[in-house]
Amino acid sequence: MLSLAPERLADTMEERATPRPAALFASPTDRAICRDMIKTGSHSFYSASLLLPEALREGAYALYGFCRLSDDAVDVDGGQSQAIARLRSRLDGIYGGRPEPEAPDRCLADVVRTYGIPQAVFDALLEGFEWDVAGRRYETLAEVEAYGERVAGSVGAMMAALMGVRTPAMVERACDLGVAMQLTNIARDVGEDARQGRLYLPRMWFDEMGIDPDSWLANPCFTPEIGVLTERLLARAEILYRKADQAIARLPATVRPAIYAARLLYAEIGKVIKSHGHDSITRRASTTAARKAWLVGAAMQKAARPAPKGVLAIEQGVERPLVAAIARTQPAVLHTRRSQTVQDDLNWVIDLFSDLERRDRTGRRG
Repeated sequence: MLSLAPERLADTMEERATPRPAALFASPTDRAICRDMIKTGSHSFYSASLLLPEALREGAYALYGFCRLSDDAVDVDGGQSQAIARLRSRLDGIYGGRPEPEAPDRCLADVVRTYGIPQAVFDALLEGFEWDVAGRRYETLAEVEAYGERVAGSVGAMMAALMGVRTPAMVERACDLGVAMQLTNIARDVGEDARQGRLYLPRMWFDEMGIDPDSWLANPCFTPEIGVLTERLLARAEILYRKADQAIARLPATVRPAIYAARLLYAEIGKVIKSHGHDSITRRASTTAARKAWLVGAAMQKAARPAPKGVLAIEQGVERPLVAAIARTQPAVLHTRRSQTVQDDLNWVIDLFSDLERRDRTGRRG
């Protein structure tokens, strides 16, 4: 975990609305089970989660618990399609008020109602898993981004709901941030994915370079041409990062540093890949602890700037399914509480995005 010593600065604390459920499915024992899943599955995420206020902390545990079970089910050799069908059935029960007698299911049933997280967000994520299981081919950049919308844009939409951000323009940019991060992940893992028989760079780009993608997959190696394709993907990610910046600057002050940090940390991976000559076949990009600390400081500085004036432009708006799902869903009952500090929010969201990305990479290799 990237550790920052939290300072209790009263003037950084704001009144924020936190949803609370009218009735609970989960028992204290259920919540303890989900908490223990994090303690054994991700020490850094668990440590960071302790900084959360209780209500949001329990929500994070529930999301982790269900996503962990989902990844484990899909990762089992053979029967992945049946596993996904089973997960869909469990989600139907969760959203229908009939969670199965499993701790993650009951806890998630409380969280999705409390924070108004629509089932479409989870459906999109599972559809991305289905595409991986089916060995889907991605011919164009638009198709790659459609995949990113499911496995990472859905996470952006989920985060928007957790932060109480539901306007179409803001949710659009949250999804854009998720897709940008996924494109960065793909650029970083070109070699690793290829050795698993997976190709997420657009096949049309290979054709334009005179490279047969299937022949290259049989013997993946770095060439200047492959470097150009990786560079093109990172250029597209940068465009999406800059779009997301327009919304991050308009977030509440207490969450703005966290999302800026997540954005800068992921974009930094692309810069490291560039410094390697866009070779992510023979080496894997990583960022040093010192550089991460510097980027967090940069995020705090960016977050301190005044929010821009004017209205954030809408592109697709509710025509984008994940945007429509969040914008048209509301949480249960709102309860006003005092916010935690900016530093607390920052630690948690950085670790959350890191852990979700790590689970996503595991699921994609299944």
